[in-house]
Amino acid sequence: MQHIFIHGLGQTPFSWEKTMDNMTVQSDKATPDLFAMLKKRDSNYTNLYSAFSEFCDEFAGLLDICGISLGGVLALQYGIEHPQRVHSLVLIGTQYKVPKMLLAFQNLIFRCMPQSMFEQIGLGKSQFIELSRSMTELNYSDSLQKISCPVLVLCGEKDKANMKASKELAELCHGKFVMIENAGHEVNVDKPEELARVLDEFYK
Repeated sequence: MQHIFIHGLGQTPFSWEKTMDNMTVQSDKATPDLFAMLKKRDSNYTNLYSAFSEFCDEFAGLLDICGISLGGVLALQYGIEHPQRVHSLVLIGTQYKVPKMLLAFQNLIFRCMPQSMFEQIGLGKSQFIELSRSMTELNYSDSLQKISCPVLVLCGEKDKANMKASKELAELCHGKFVMIENAGHEVNVDKPEELARVLDEFYK
């Protein structure tokens, strides 16, 4: 089985390293670099999803897809559009209907950050803000019933901004919700050992 781990907006593929090191489930694991996918494309969500979909199409057979934040949104859309290809979904700190006020506040913070902070993840500041802004209208509320695979929804205990949506998402997808104690939004960075344990249990 092919496992795909998708990083978040402010992360890189290396954000999954400690989690994967602690997992015992044996499988082929891929950690795509989302921002490298945008090198020759305009920085918007539509182009990113298109590139991610092409990446997934390169694999034969069923996919186990795990994504956090932006990565979770990509995983969610792929599961909706390609239910026959997805064996399972793990969605961490994921919004199924992007809250506009939260996104606007987030973009305001991004504008105040130095360019060097964005270069570390491989995307320019203006590109980063453009990508974030392009997600404003995302809403999968009416499409979640198309997901047919097992779904695990996770959220860090301290991730108050995404807790309510995560619980709702688990219910709407007829999935399981698990809260990771003492973790913030970046569960794969804050609690990689605990995340690995939960993923092993789910995949087994």
